[in-house]
Amino acid sequence: MAITSTAQLPPVLDTDGQPLRRGVEYYIKPAITDVAGNLTLKSRSNAPCPLYVGQEPIASTNIGLPVTFTPIVAGEDIIEESIGFNVVFQASSTCVTSTQWRVDEMESATGRRFVGVGNDNGPTGIFRIDRNNGVYNIVWCPEMVGRPRCGSAGILVEDGVRLLALDGNAFPFEFVKA
Repeated sequence: MAITSTAQLPPVLDTDGQPLRRGVEYYIKPAITDVAGNLTLKSRSNAPCPLYVGQEPIASTNIGLPVTFTPIVAGEDIIEESIGFNVVFQASSTCVTSTQWRVDEMESATGRRFVGVGNDNGPTGIFRIDRNNGVYNIVWCPEMVGRPRCGSAGILVEDGVRLLALDGNAFPFEFVKA
C-alpha cells in the first residue's frame, strides 16, 4: 500500500547524525546502554518458532541483527519522524518465514502485544519512529485502519528473555549504520 506525502517532517537520524535511508542496514540499540544489547530475533519459551523481536543480553558478544526500513510513502527514501515504514531483519529465519516485523494479537496473560516476525503486508506491519524528549521511540499506529489501538514499543522480560512488546513503558532506541 503506497501513500503519497508532500509535507516535510524531520528525518530520523542515526548515531552519526545522518538520516535513516530506505534499504540501508542499521542496528537498533537501546539509548540506555547499560540495560541490554541490540535488537535481534528471539524465541519464546522452549519453542524455536515462531520468532519475535527481542534484545541481546548486555554481556553478549552478539551485536544483534541489522534491519532495513522501507517507507510506506511512495518514492520516499528518507525515514521521517512519525511517518510509517516496514522493518525487516536482514537475516534468514530457521522458521521458514519472513523476518518482517508485525504486531501480534494481545495476550490475555500479559495484556501486551508482542512484536513478532512473519509475512505481513497489512497494517500490523507498519511502524513509525517518534521523537520524545530528545530520544526515539518505535511506535505502532497504522492511521489507515480507522481507530487503531496504538502502542509504543517497550521491553517485556519473559523467562529471562527480553522481548519487544507494545502497551507498556516506551523504550528509547538509537540507530547505528551497519
